Amino acid sequence: MDRRSFFQATGATAAFASLAGPFSARASTAKDRPAEEVAADEDFWAEVRNEFTIDRTVVNFNNGYASPAPRSVQEAMRRYLDYTNMGPYHTMVQQLDKRIESARRMVAEAAGCDAEEIAITRNSSESLEIAQLGVSLKPGDEVLTTNQDYPRMLTTYAQRVRRDGIRLNAISFPVPVTSMDDLYQRMEQAVTPRTRLIHFCHITNRTGQIFPVRRICDMAQARNIPVIVDGAHAFNQFPFKISDLNCDYYGVSLHKWTFAPIGTGFLYVRKSRIKDTWALMASVQGNDDNIRKFEEIGTHPAANYDAICEAIAFNQNIGIERKAARLRYVTARWANRLGRHPKVKILHNPAPGMSVGIGMFGLAGADPAKLVEALQNKYAIYTALVPHEEYVGIRVTPSVYTTLEEVDYFAGAVEKELKG
Repeated sequence: MDRRSFFQATGATAAFASLAGPFSARASTAKDRPAEEVAADEDFWAEVRNEFTIDRTVVNFNNGYASPAPRSVQEAMRRYLDYTNMGPYHTMVQQLDKRIESARRMVAEAAGCDAEEIAITRNSSESLEIAQLGVSLKPGDEVLTTNQDYPRMLTTYAQRVRRDGIRLNAISFPVPVTSMDDLYQRMEQAVTPRTRLIHFCHITNRTGQIFPVRRICDMAQARNIPVIVDGAHAFNQFPFKISDLNCDYYGVSLHKWTFAPIGTGFLYVRKSRIKDTWALMASVQGNDDNIRKFEEIGTHPAANYDAICEAIAFNQNIGIERKAARLRYVTARWANRLGRHPKVKILHNPAPGMSVGIGMFGLAGADPAKLVEALQNKYAIYTALVPHEEYVGIRVTPSVYTTLEEVDYFAGAVEKELKG
């Protein structure tokens, strides 16, 4: 190696080391260790926690609403936003907007599908409504879903009932769920000769129940029924590939478990379904086969979307299997403790493959709404009250920055309040 090559090599190494930081160095030590072992490595997760600029005066167990973005994502978005405001036409439209293609590519790689099947959107509601309103349905056609699907999505179908004369069949399922077989059988048995579309959550926003997606999709495909899967909470909470699910549409909020900027999401559309699916906002006929027709919303920011790339990289550094193992670890810690309390009923199924980082509990002889209020006002702990016509639960969604001390503080606060 000559002198110039030596200094170029060592300079590049030094630059990489200065950019990588302690988290990247720590992540490399976890590379060959079992995910369950890393889940209990508090030093590893301390480094992850230091990547977030969260408010440490509160305990945030409502990450299911929207997660904070790590420092690297915030900084990337600020850079792109600052550059946008130097123009914005020649900076955002001519330059940054074109780099959204990099976000499309990185999302597609993480999802295991073709980039030409990924539309970048603002959230899962927008993604799913594109599919819900874009599928052609006639009066009398039936949509099969569940009564525990996301309220906004049920509202969308209710509008199609009023506007288009379709029928909605929203089935029920027990809480907690007893088995994957039971979920599958309930869906299969609810299919009728009028069923023209099936819609369900990959993982529910309520109890965190995971559905047997591939099995349901295979059943639907055999009957030539398209399937919309609500993946708002699934993507990057636990490992899977959309390409393995055999669904036709899949909607995601990237500001939840991917830690991307608020106002980012994506819609997967199977390539063979793109042409026959109407865009939510009109696009020219020449775009009928183009996934980008679903992105026609007029002037839109590029900074949010470009920063998705940094969020994908952050998740890759952690490792999705390690991330899922950690979420299961901290969820089990509070659920196992509170599950022994006579007034507490755990409403999620903690069995492997049934749930990950979303948990829920109900109360006997106590008011869940008052407990949520007390946790927030007296202990600065944020959870989510999730009412339903069949049950009322308190949803608990920790994150990768959650400490065991916070978990124990939360469980102790619940125990203390339930004495009253």
